[in-house]
Amino acid sequence: MRITSLRVHPVKSTAVRPVASAQLRLRGLAGDRDWVVVDADGTVVTARELHALLGVVADTSGTDPELASDLRLRHPALPDLHLAHPTGPRVRVGLFAHELAGVAAGPEAHAWLRAALGRDDLRLVWCDDPTRRRLNPLHSEPGDHTAYADGYPLTVASEASLARLDRWVREEARARGEEPPAPLPMDRFRPNLVVDGDEPFTEDHWLRVRVGDVVLRRAKPTDRCVITTIDPATLRTGKEPLRTLARHRRHEGKTLFAVHLIPETTGTVSVGDGVEVIARQDASGR
Repeated sequence: MRITSLRVHPVKSTAVRPVASAQLRLRGLAGDRDWVVVDADGTVVTARELHALLGVVADTSGTDPELASDLRLRHPALPDLHLAHPTGPRVRVGLFAHELAGVAAGPEAHAWLRAALGRDDLRLVWCDDPTRRRLNPLHSEPGDHTAYADGYPLTVASEASLARLDRWVREEARARGEEPPAPLPMDRFRPNLVVDGDEPFTEDHWLRVRVGDVVLRRAKPTDRCVITTIDPATLRTGKEPLRTLARHRRHEGKTLFAVHLIPETTGTVSVGDGVEVIARQDASGR
């Protein structure tokens, strides 16, 4: 197997930014989900409830090497906004059950977001220290950390798994007498690493893998949410892929696609790097 795509999301829930290579740190890919949009209370706002976030393009020097600022925000209706990492007191960031913190970007950034997204309670916050964020101890080890990802530093998905899901979607559409939809883009699932391979869902059974010279440990399968049902180009929602995943990939009340990983070592990862499975679950699931 090899890496066929690397993706970074500088601001959580904004447009996917493909890169040819990236620095992989213990907290995940450099620049991934270092910034987040919050409401007046500090609760994280994502594309789950505000689909328009997917239409904002955020870049760093990692996604655009010619960029001189720490962050650039783009939206079709507004001039580009260039930002530096902010300084100042930390503010609350509430992400699900996690009570996190960060540094607010300032009035200019907040005003830009509010104009782009049509809500007057939004603020932009930067994670100044990802090591403060501890992970679920059931699926991690002491010292593991990340910034504003939902739960873990990395998500990996395979093209073989997506191809199998697309086949299921087409088969079920025909069974209902419907026109089969176009294939789902991998962007619906927002993974950091995409790999090729011949066996669908083989990633479910990885325990440790080597990507290039970097070693990654599996945390848990990724349970999917309504973001996967939003077309990132039109922002319209539908029933797929959750409807089909729920029929074929439902386990303990969760709908699964892709796997969360935690880096054990650091280095550079690039499109084309080999992916070697070091350890996998045996037939008993151990």
